[in-house]
Amino acid sequence: MAEKERIPKKKTIAAIRAGALCLTALTACGGSKTDSAAADSSSAAAGDDKTITVGATPTPHAEILNAAKDALKAEGYTLNVVEFTDYVQPNTALVDGDLDANYFQHTPYLNNFNKENGTDLAAAFDMHYEPFGIYAGKTASIEELKDGASIAIPNDGSNETRALLLLQDAGLIKLKDGIDPTSDATKLDITENPKNLDIQEIAAEQLPRSLADVDLAVINGNYALQADLNAAEDSLITENPDYAKVYVNVVACRSGEENSDKIQALKKALQSDDVKKYVDETYKGAVVTVF
Repeated sequence: MAEKERIPKKKTIAAIRAGALCLTALTACGGSKTDSAAADSSSAAAGDDKTITVGATPTPHAEILNAAKDALKAEGYTLNVVEFTDYVQPNTALVDGDLDANYFQHTPYLNNFNKENGTDLAAAFDMHYEPFGIYAGKTASIEELKDGASIAIPNDGSNETRALLLLQDAGLIKLKDGIDPTSDATKLDITENPKNLDIQEIAAEQLPRSLADVDLAVINGNYALQADLNAAEDSLITENPDYAKVYVNVVACRSGEENSDKIQALKKALQSDDVKKYVDETYKGAVVTVF
């Protein structure tokens, strides 16, 4: 069962375009906000026993990390946050030893990354989940969708599955039997599409920018927030919580380092009452803590 539909705020396409353009500026030139100097700095810091270097996407992950800086300082650690705006480089940098940890991905994505790349990254601890939402583009509501309408969804394995399940919950498509949140589904797994919807697979970071050009879009929580969209307030329908909780965002590290002093200090600071309060008050249901 899908959650109750929500009435979105009156956001204009122009306003959404403006937020998306801000995101686009970050994703230009290879997708990473960091420059070579920052990368060199992170590499050096990763070898410092009292500096914890963590890669993160800007919103909400880097913001949540920054909320924990004072707590880490009280424990004698300096937190160095390196921001990335794609879903590949933070894991690559962690594998290469340039980071002590990263915080941007959910468990199914991490598992899929390890499988596809032969890596051995581990989920050190759970932090939160971000409900997916379906957002209005050229069409204002699900009920108004016309035959052949276009819907943009993320094109990476686990997130595409998640988007397709949400479209199924909204009654727009039907997937073949056996598709669940841990599957790697694509639009080829659609068995019923009564409105002949044009499902467009697009890089997750480009979805907010594409919103004005499609009828609807299913957007990842972090990229929605960067474009000034909140799943709890602005989406037409939000994800079933039972599905959303499968996609818990984790702090990841190299396998075998889960109990290191740095990771345990990071866990203590991030899973604090102060950070939980910050998340609740800042994201208002678009980010839900699990600790």
